[in-house]
Amino acid sequence: MAALCRDCTSVYDTRPDGGRCAACGSLRLLVHPELSQLAIAHIDCDAFYASVEQRDNPALRDKPLIVGGYRRGVVTSCCYAARAKGVRSAMPTYRAMQLCPEANVVKPRMAVYSKVGREVRQLMDTASPLVQPISIDEAFLDMGGTGDVHGGPPAQTIAKLAGRIERDIGITVSVGLSYNKFLAKVASDLGKPRGFTAIGRAEAVEFLRSRQANIISGVGKVMERRLAADGIKTVGDIQATDEADLVRRYGAMGTRMAALGRGEDNRAVETDRDTKSVSAETTFETDLARGEALTAEIWPLCEEVAARLKQQDLSAGGVTLKLKTASFRLLTRSRQLDTPTRLAEVLFRTAAPLVEREANGQRFRLIGISASHLGPGTAADGPELFGEDRARWAKIEDAMASVRGRFGEPAIAKGRGFKRRPS
Repeated sequence: MAALCRDCTSVYDTRPDGGRCAACGSLRLLVHPELSQLAIAHIDCDAFYASVEQRDNPALRDKPLIVGGYRRGVVTSCCYAARAKGVRSAMPTYRAMQLCPEANVVKPRMAVYSKVGREVRQLMDTASPLVQPISIDEAFLDMGGTGDVHGGPPAQTIAKLAGRIERDIGITVSVGLSYNKFLAKVASDLGKPRGFTAIGRAEAVEFLRSRQANIISGVGKVMERRLAADGIKTVGDIQATDEADLVRRYGAMGTRMAALGRGEDNRAVETDRDTKSVSAETTFETDLARGEALTAEIWPLCEEVAARLKQQDLSAGGVTLKLKTASFRLLTRSRQLDTPTRLAEVLFRTAAPLVEREANGQRFRLIGISASHLGPGTAADGPELFGEDRARWAKIEDAMASVRGRFGEPAIAKGRGFKRRPS
């Protein structure tokens, strides 16, 4: 049975005697009969936001950590020590602190996480030309045909990639390796953190049989309750149900469940997924009502959205303001731009009047900015088309980005980006 050392990445035709790597002595061996044949990987960063915070501040490593708004917000991410106490993403922070009172709470730094996510993606691109990002911290990779390039099987290349991410970026990842996307994603959720699990063709049906039905992608809480009412609780129950009956009961979802229940998934790893919008938002510690206080909050959001547009070489043809009232009613207000942009200044000057119009005395708990009607970056802010103001703003933002790249995000800011007082 083939084996791979996850530490030194040595590959063996058979499992080494004693269960240790003969080259480095590591016990972290991945042993699987189909190891050299599996080529679809899913890589998921472990507790991503929390891991970045612990990397950047070693004082946070020895206690449970929650990333999120402290008083009014929700948990954005948490480390595994907090998860062991029952803390989960999207849980109100006050509830998380009841479960884990010893935890440190830090506010999210989305610009930093985006930067680290891009660094991870750049390393992924060195492993395969076929990388499909799913979110800021996870992606599928099709490693088929990369053996000649990297001089070894996909499993070895992925193990080397995981090691590089840990050494060069300072966070850990968990890996799932299989023959399709569904099973690769299932595998990556096993053995976290720093997991590496393989699921082969010969074992897939039996492996899935005892799993809960909600392991099937697309089976949410509503569908899970519906299945349970019909006596279907596990994937084994799905496997035992005639496919025609599943289709009759659940339509297209029945076809999907039948196929995935057999370990069949023909979806390709897609590298070209159109981005519909780029957005950023923040939940306030206390509700805000005054127009100037709300307007001050959108500047860092505009900076974040503009940075992401530039990173993805996109331009925006529209801006949308998102507001959530104290009673949780959601408001959105949009404005089309005369000419495309990827400048924070233009986004801010477009969104600020929308904020002022809504600042009529009611209190808000959340504000967000979204850039829409996206196009190529080459369409944005050309001085020969859009005037001297945009050319000057572009130079200022480029200079600020250069300083931040050398000295960090807090090194430089516009006056409107300084700390605001709640109002």
